[in-house]
Amino acid sequence: MGRSVSEIRELLNSAPPEELEKIIGSISDDPRKAVQQLVSAVEKRRKKYILELQRVEEMCAFEKTYGSFSVICGIDEVGRGPLAGPVAAGAVILPADCRIPYINDSKKLSEKKREELNMIIREKAVTFAVAFISPERIDEINILQATYEAMREAVSLLDPQPGLLLNDAVTIPGIEIQQIPIIKGDAKSQSIAAASIIAKVARDHLMDAYDRQYPEYGFASNKGYGTAEHISALKKYGPCPIHRRTFIKNFI
Repeated sequence: MGRSVSEIRELLNSAPPEELEKIIGSISDDPRKAVQQLVSAVEKRRKKYILELQRVEEMCAFEKTYGSFSVICGIDEVGRGPLAGPVAAGAVILPADCRIPYINDSKKLSEKKREELNMIIREKAVTFAVAFISPERIDEINILQATYEAMREAVSLLDPQPGLLLNDAVTIPGIEIQQIPIIKGDAKSQSIAAASIIAKVARDHLMDAYDRQYPEYGFASNKGYGTAEHISALKKYGPCPIHRRTFIKNFI
């Protein structure tokens, strides 16, 4: 006896995208209208997945162009703009044949998707690191220099060390490793996107912890950025220890 429509639906809904073609082929001759409707819907899903794989392949263009380097590292920063909390830099080395569907600039992803991809990146990476530079250090040397410092520290933590850095837009001073700055690199390079995601997720988790310590500022929702609610709380309560004093001069 053949499978019921509900069993086929469950099979199609639970199957990994890469297995859909095989499953569709096994049921495409089923004459039941409900099954044919399922096949049609899932075929559209499969075609979308193929397009996604093509998009990710295009995001590996720089990695392939510089494929003569055996170890390529993507690097990106998050948290340059907030009024509070550290700036963070992520550095990721992925295997040359690694492709991660749905990876993108962290700002273009939902929190749920970032969390999912963060786990995948950490599992698949050859090595990765996230480095934080404190608000006090940002006030001491300015945000640009603090960002460079975070990037240098993240790279220094990697083992193996990379032979090439793919950077989001910047050239990092004080590093002897060859660098390729890529404008909007977190949307153009899988390695940079991966660095963007792990740095964003790590910093967000830290800001969630700070929210429990300083609940009046809403750090769990604003992550330290200057939202209206955050600025209102800053004016009402004054700064807490993780505020960047050089960033809040206009508000207090």
